[in-house]
Amino acid sequence: MLRLSLSSAAILALAVPALAAEIPIGHLADQSGATSDVGVPYAQGVADALAYVNRKGGIKGEKMNVESVDYGYQVPRAVALYKKWTGGRDKVAAIQGWGTADTEALSAFVTKDEIPYISGSYAAQVSDPTGASGKAKAAPYNFFYGPSYSDALRAMLLWAADDWKAKGKTGKPKYVHMGGNHPYPNSPKEAGEAMAKDLGFEVLPAIVFALAPGDYTAQCLTAKNAGANYAYLGNTGGSNISLLKSCKSVGTDIQFMGNVWGMDENAAKAAGEAANGVVFPVRTAAVSGSTAPGMAMAAEISKVSDAAGTAYRPVHYYTGICAALYMTEALAWAKDNGGLAGPNVRKGFYQKKDWVPAGMEGVCVPSTWSPTDHRGMMEVHIYRAKVSGPTDGALPDLMKAGTIKLEPVKTVTLPRKSEWQGW
Repeated sequence: MLRLSLSSAAILALAVPALAAEIPIGHLADQSGATSDVGVPYAQGVADALAYVNRKGGIKGEKMNVESVDYGYQVPRAVALYKKWTGGRDKVAAIQGWGTADTEALSAFVTKDEIPYISGSYAAQVSDPTGASGKAKAAPYNFFYGPSYSDALRAMLLWAADDWKAKGKTGKPKYVHMGGNHPYPNSPKEAGEAMAKDLGFEVLPAIVFALAPGDYTAQCLTAKNAGANYAYLGNTGGSNISLLKSCKSVGTDIQFMGNVWGMDENAAKAAGEAANGVVFPVRTAAVSGSTAPGMAMAAEISKVSDAAGTAYRPVHYYTGICAALYMTEALAWAKDNGGLAGPNVRKGFYQKKDWVPAGMEGVCVPSTWSPTDHRGMMEVHIYRAKVSGPTDGALPDLMKAGTIKLEPVKTVTLPRKSEWQGW
């Protein structure tokens, strides 16, 4: 097991002090597994934000003792770490988690042990704290910052239906779900296909491609021959890059829609012109280069692991910051209102509506969690990747020159339908 506080900076520049700390916090990070392409920047955002809070006095004067561990996207490692963090005298006050398979595997544990768990997974299956929806088991201690995978896909399908009409197309557009046969890509599959049918799409059989990079020519030919017009990419950027390149090589004419982890600045650079036009949800209200008020604080947080302040931070980094700061503010409320026991920290997430962490205005999207609904965000910001030339230069230079752009397309505010909860 690799403890990142003792690892090289290339794995994770973690700057949270381990000494003189009092509040134990667990942090699961994928730095080497199947989703590490997006896990690295997200985990760095979490780590930097927690270190920043410690530097500013911690949680009402108490520092956090954060153990950040690369679990390699392996569920057994996540379970072993959880037991370590909760089995001793210094039981963690909260956990920053990561993947869908491990989040779902640990959900019953965190419910039993009353440990608030803030994941990097946005599976709708852990968004129902009471189980009243009948679509998923009760998950009263699971939280995430962002729209669920299902809600983000619903929003993109609404956009796609309008896009089809705006282009003057007739007949039924054809939709296909593409991704690995894994809990993460599959999480929104049924919800997306149901929504697509309701909107008048013809739903094609799903196409499986692995979470790892590879040659996906066969999958692209299948989609092309089936006449797919819109395709959801359920994997992270790493394997999506391969898929997009393969599809470009066989001449598909498909509007690809990535999930929140399916496209970013690094993926656009790696895929080059094959990424041009891909739409995907962004969980923050701003991206690098924005002049939003909260970007000033984000820049200070970034200096925790980049003292020079020159590192380019992709969209996932800012999401990690927001996820960490929501947790620290819930901890701070709990400390002032009865202590840091799990049920009290959980209550801390319910104290505000349209909540933005202090100092992050215009960056973190206003979020609301309640005892009956852990869908914190129904507002989905859809962006488009634009690539207008060769991408073999440095990413900051490509972004500055406008060779790669992340362009806002549409913000969709979904209704908080009870029948969508947990699904």
